[in-house]
Amino acid sequence: MALVNLRRLWEREERSLWNRREFVRLSGIGAFGLAFAMVDRTATHASAAPSFRTDPFTLGVASGDPLPNAVVIWTRLAPDPMDSFGGMRPTRYAVDWQVAEDEAFRKIVREGTAIAQPEYVHSVHVDVGGLQPDRAYFYRFRTGPQISPVGRTRTAPAPTANLDRLRFAAVSCAAWFDGYYTAYKHLAEEDLDVVFHLGDYIYEYSIQTNGGRPGYPVLPEKFNRITTLLSDYRDRYALYKLDPDLQAAHAAFPWIATWDDHEVVNNYADEYHPSMPPADFLVRRANAYRAYWEHMPLRLPQEPVGPDAELYRRFTYGQLAEFSVLDTRQYRSDQACGDGLRTDCPGRLDPSRTLLGAEQERWLLDGLGASRARWNVIAQQIMMSQLDFTTDPGGQFSMDLWDGYKPQRDRVVDGLTERHVTNPVVLSGDFHRSMAAEVKTNFDDPASATVATEFVGTSISSGMDGADRDEFAEPFLANQHVKFYSALRGYVRFDLNQQELRSDYRVVPYIRQPGAPVQTRASFVTEDGHPGLQPVADNPTLGVAYSENIQPPEPLQYPPDK
Repeated sequence: MALVNLRRLWEREERSLWNRREFVRLSGIGAFGLAFAMVDRTATHASAAPSFRTDPFTLGVASGDPLPNAVVIWTRLAPDPMDSFGGMRPTRYAVDWQVAEDEAFRKIVREGTAIAQPEYVHSVHVDVGGLQPDRAYFYRFRTGPQISPVGRTRTAPAPTANLDRLRFAAVSCAAWFDGYYTAYKHLAEEDLDVVFHLGDYIYEYSIQTNGGRPGYPVLPEKFNRITTLLSDYRDRYALYKLDPDLQAAHAAFPWIATWDDHEVVNNYADEYHPSMPPADFLVRRANAYRAYWEHMPLRLPQEPVGPDAELYRRFTYGQLAEFSVLDTRQYRSDQACGDGLRTDCPGRLDPSRTLLGAEQERWLLDGLGASRARWNVIAQQIMMSQLDFTTDPGGQFSMDLWDGYKPQRDRVVDGLTERHVTNPVVLSGDFHRSMAAEVKTNFDDPASATVATEFVGTSISSGMDGADRDEFAEPFLANQHVKFYSALRGYVRFDLNQQELRSDYRVVPYIRQPGAPVQTRASFVTEDGHPGLQPVADNPTLGVAYSENIQPPEPLQYPPDK
């Protein structure tokens, strides 16, 4: 059965039980079922008087995808978050929402009622319109007598606004089992307008793997398997979102999020993964994409249709900055020569292979060419600059990064020049390391022109404590366009104005225990009209092995009832 026919089954508006069974029959998925909740579809109204014995807002609140006149606000009803359906009955619930100009909600500007549906595991996405541009707002939800925590969000400026300043951060890679979300805690305390999450919000692996949270209570058995079913992915999001530091970071700012691979499975490429045939894998991908949308502050156009979802999109912040958010997983050709490191792989030079897909590539380059913003930022998942993993002749490159799709990278880099894109900047995640690099027209020639500046953010927790210098520091810094390296955990903070972009690499010395301090490991400035990196003169930590100066406390001993 052709894959296109499988996709068409998902495109029918009536997603009946027959359709789901037919999808299973045609794909031959066997045990990898679609784990849908069996709900009463005859119910057309919400419960009149919902009553919860415990807090239904255990997973917090979030906002995202800010526009000049609108923002998405999110929550999910889950009084028992460790239950795959949140401890909820399979019926609809009314959820009131309010948006106000003040935290005390004396000046309410928008309010209404949303319906939390069991089909979407009682998640709520409200696209709040009619707001003022470049304005801070507060929001909350209520169901019955229970009121959610208060979140703070901010709309984008008007497209014509002459914005003086924009403060934002880039985060990625938060493996729950590798350590505490201390970096999220410090992120929540920053003064920011928006946060970009660049992928690996969850991980598909078994939770009980390496003791990154020593002394943590034992979790239910269902967390000891990798994610394949819809209920598996929902369980992962619930566990991750229970973390108070992640909740605080969501409640503090609007997020603009995109996925990488671990929201589905490591190093997948479109419909390809070595774990199963493509038809089976599309079912797993459909489960993963659905759970992602259910748990993130995304609009209806981003809701998946079976195994497909349009996640690439664009955000404008006045005349100062425009952000093109990419999806480098859903449309890519399978990795050439496997997904590991290769010295000689002709397939990576094949111009017919793609990382973005033809439609997204056109969208990206046409949008960048039409932009009138002073700064043009590409927010995406994987390192774009060339990265040779060895100092040996011939080079060794990762087939999963842009290096594995060199002609695609060449077309994008050349397109920046041909279209006279102003101040291009690339934000990347994935790599669990902080790096700053200069995007070259020819990476093999250090004297070639610098076209853009790339900031690779480290992980929030993936890789456990990390170190300032590890075994990759020497070979990676041998790439002359790579100007900075650290393998500590943290995030990147940016301060943008008309004249320059300042980047601060914010790191913590450990995460296997909570309470670590945060410090700026390095700072750089990129000047208007001059792509590249200039170290900030007053940076006190440049060249200091931060992890050697601060040691983590003794392991925590959790009380038996925790």
